[in-house]
Amino acid sequence: MSASVELVALEGVTCGYGSEAVLVDVDVAVAKREFVGIVGPSGAGKTTVLRVIAGSMPPAHGRVRRRAGLRVAYVPQIETINWSFPVTVQECVLMARVSSRRLPWASRVERVAVSEVLARLGIEELRERHIRELSGGQQQRVFIARALLGEPELLLMDEPTSGVDVRLRHEVLHLLDDLNARGLAIVLMTHDLNGIATHLPRLVCLNRRVIATGSPAEVLSPEVLERTYGASMQVLEHGGMPVVVDTFEHRHEHLPGVPEGSAA
Repeated sequence: MSASVELVALEGVTCGYGSEAVLVDVDVAVAKREFVGIVGPSGAGKTTVLRVIAGSMPPAHGRVRRRAGLRVAYVPQIETINWSFPVTVQECVLMARVSSRRLPWASRVERVAVSEVLARLGIEELRERHIRELSGGQQQRVFIARALLGEPELLLMDEPTSGVDVRLRHEVLHLLDDLNARGLAIVLMTHDLNGIATHLPRLVCLNRRVIATGSPAEVLSPEVLERTYGASMQVLEHGGMPVVVDTFEHRHEHLPGVPEGSAA
């Protein structure tokens, strides 16, 4: 990858919490207009990678190169949000404004900016609605709108489809595809290997270290997945795309005193 198109690059990054290293010698680079998924088991360091990219967590070893003036936005898991907080959609998005004005109310320019970003995401008609009244897909769009208000070049997302059904998962994925097609670079972490990961141009398989990086067809192999997740998985092909299948086999143990073949 040419350094001229890189937005951010982690080089030999090791970091953690206290004395425990969560990431070890990690190399990850993100270029302009790129769409990258980070996959791996719980505790693999996926959220830590996002924090390092965002600049909220410095590495203990290695270095992070960012393009000068890079604008980065972060969208948390919607499950972590307090949806009972008494704000409307417009007020929620305005909380992300960066302004030199000291006045507590929004300027006309800021209100216009909010209207434009809500319209871009197809939720302008919801601007006066309370956030607790929204569907899961609408809630996700509100927090993407918050992130887009600052016109970022790189969007970081933590489990964008966690807790949503198949229809909403497809809705979020199509929205992110559209934003990426308009030039926004996106890095997201996900546990959803088949619903999200197989649709992304590039994946990073992570388990404290980078196990593999490449297209889904290149990295979603039984060997890479077993090294990443520590469990055997089978990869099938459907419609030209890889499909990951857990190969867990249930073994019935013979109970003492119960004849084999009998119902316990």
